[in-house]
Amino acid sequence: MRAVEFREYGAPEVLKVVEAETPEPGPGQVTIDAVYVGVNFADLKARSEGYRVESLPFRPGLEVSGRIRAVGEGVEGLSPGQPVAALVNGGAYAEVVVADTATVFPLPEGLDLRTAATLPTVLPTAHALIHEAGRLLPGESVLVQGAAGGIGTVAGQLARAAGAGAVYGVVSSAAKAGHALTYGYDEVFTADSFPEEVRRATGGRGVDLVLDPVGGDTLRRGLDALAVFGRLASFGNASGAEPWHVGQAELYGQGHAVVGFSILALAQSAPQALRSLAERAFRRVTDGTVTLPITAEFALSEAADAHRLMGGRTSTGKLLLRVTD
Repeated sequence: MRAVEFREYGAPEVLKVVEAETPEPGPGQVTIDAVYVGVNFADLKARSEGYRVESLPFRPGLEVSGRIRAVGEGVEGLSPGQPVAALVNGGAYAEVVVADTATVFPLPEGLDLRTAATLPTVLPTAHALIHEAGRLLPGESVLVQGAAGGIGTVAGQLARAAGAGAVYGVVSSAAKAGHALTYGYDEVFTADSFPEEVRRATGGRGVDLVLDPVGGDTLRRGLDALAVFGRLASFGNASGAEPWHVGQAELYGQGHAVVGFSILALAQSAPQALRSLAERAFRRVTDGTVTLPITAEFALSEAADAHRLMGGRTSTGKLLLRVTD
């Protein structure tokens, strides 16, 4: 089978198409004939700096949609030919993908494979940030970093559906603002001025919830944008800054709270909680609450081009690799 791997860290050019042995499922696993694969920023960090890479060569990719090829020992409720989406901890850039059944999701009626490939990481993450971790209440305000990206696009819609009083977004450039404004946002700010803009928009009050995948200085500026008793939900460190530490000085004065979320960590520590979360999140697509635009699609052999587009910080929505027609 064909797969995309890298044998050294570096620019997108290190991604190479290779011929690999077709895997077989182990106990509690299935193999999936991939049709589409989602591209995520974590894939770029793996390629460029070894994020979550245990050894080389490494095959990136966290989310895949396709049809079950084979089932391993002890697998129940899944069968060959069944359309599914799956979350995997690397390895999705391939024609055949191995997945643990705890993170394999049969597709609801009416959900096509192309749309399904956008969901395993993005939709449960956005749902958890707004509801389970962020605990947004009706009438509260929310600020979302990366508002034009995959998670940001969904988070804006979910916040609006949850009855948010105001939904604000932050984007890296003014060119992305128009995209975000069509997906639930009231106002969109650029990264260099968002704390001041938040105070202006809220009459000096600040927002009740900040969602931050950037870390570093951006996270600390997000804390400054919180209202009294506000919460910040951290779900990444795209800046590559040193791990942050928040203590009494930052939190006690105004009763602020910080919560963290990682879908990959949840998959390892509480897979049944992830399954329940994913089922709730997927329903928001099938009931029409959320749409996630696919803004670019590449062949599997063009994975490097997908990484260049996402790495250039000009992309919006979701990027996919097409494995088979």
